[in-house]
Amino acid sequence: MLSQQLKALADDNRLRILACLKQGECCVCDFIDVLNVSQPAVSQHLKKLKDAAIITERVAGKWKYYQIASPMSPIVASVMGELTPITFRKGTCTN
Repeated sequence: MLSQQLKALADDNRLRILACLKQGECCVCDFIDVLNVSQPAVSQHLKKLKDAAIITERVAGKWKYYQIASPMSPIVASVMGELTPITFRKGTCTN
């Protein structure tokens, strides 16, 4: 699991996702705006973080919401402590 977590943390876009999640739960659509990438690209990043047990997913209707997994491994906690939270407008999902 450690090597999977380290690989997941070794990407700038995934680190930006985690910086967003420091503000709390976020919808997948929020990351599209922050990262300025396509929804499939965001989904791939989220899958890697989820597979590494760094984030968890909650489904509500047709939207998926993500949050930091608890408890965090020591390496994830260390990385999270170094990230500056990214402030953005949440709730931009439509339909």
